[in-house]
Amino acid sequence: MIKKLKTNTIPSIKNRKINVFFLFLLLSFIILIFSKLSKDFTNTIVFDIHKINVPKEYVILNDSNQKLHITLKTHGFNWLKYYISKPEITIDFSKDVKKSANSYVWDNSKIFINRELEFGNQVELLNVNPDKLYFKFDVNSIKNVPVVVNADIQFTPGYDAFNLSKIQPDSIQIVGPKELVNHIKSIETEKITLENIKSDVLKRVKLKIPKNNNDLIFSNDEVSLSLKVEKFTEGTLKVPIILTNVPDNLSIKYFPKTINVIYYTSLNNFNEISAKDFKVICDFSKVSDSQTFLLPELNKTTNKVKTAKINEQHIEFIITE
Repeated sequence: MIKKLKTNTIPSIKNRKINVFFLFLLLSFIILIFSKLSKDFTNTIVFDIHKINVPKEYVILNDSNQKLHITLKTHGFNWLKYYISKPEITIDFSKDVKKSANSYVWDNSKIFINRELEFGNQVELLNVNPDKLYFKFDVNSIKNVPVVVNADIQFTPGYDAFNLSKIQPDSIQIVGPKELVNHIKSIETEKITLENIKSDVLKRVKLKIPKNNNDLIFSNDEVSLSLKVEKFTEGTLKVPIILTNVPDNLSIKYFPKTINVIYYTSLNNFNEISAKDFKVICDFSKVSDSQTFLLPELNKTTNKVKTAKINEQHIEFIITE
């Protein structure tokens, strides 16, 4: 019994000593860190530029190289905030810059004047490089460009739509440097693929905004696409053939007098369509000297049909004087 107790006690004492050792090691490390952070350090930090109050009639051309290298001296605790989040300097275009012929100019004297506001009273500002920043600008141009739908729409047999797609808005506004804006003629939607469609469609579609567009402002980044889907059917009507451009001194007899027009329309419109909605002509002025037949042309259709066609057919004719 005593031997067993001794066997269990020795490892417990050893474990306790190990835990105490690691505790003292951790405390020593924390004390060391606090000691280091309480001392002053000098370092140079790269600051990004945050522009505010830029006049609306101008656009500042993007320049990723516009950064400030600022040398500061402060204790370690103050340095932590510059490493936790990316530091930036705010430049107010209503008061911090001067306008020249083609650029705004910022002078680093502004940051020395406002050093306590920017960094606080526990940070010593030693140096700012470069001395000046130049922000090139251009006059804003405004242009409306059409939206082009990039769609692959497949209907269930027996269904279709008069307009393959309706988008809202059908154009968007672009604001930016004239040279960049004039280069854009239209904006395309992302590819849309719809299969086995037999009911109305309404969905939001993203636009393919050009890359590297930091100098451009787009009024929309998506549009609404709608599609009214109906049941469709095919119909056939006999339509009279009209002969045109016949010389006054000629009399023409032709056969047949009518021709079949095959049309494709919705069931809702089917009963409203008649032969009067179409016009088929044969233009005699297009007949060559050796030609003995006329070629019919579908000259007029109605917007109540989606497609219409005539069977390719020759119209026989003879000239009687």
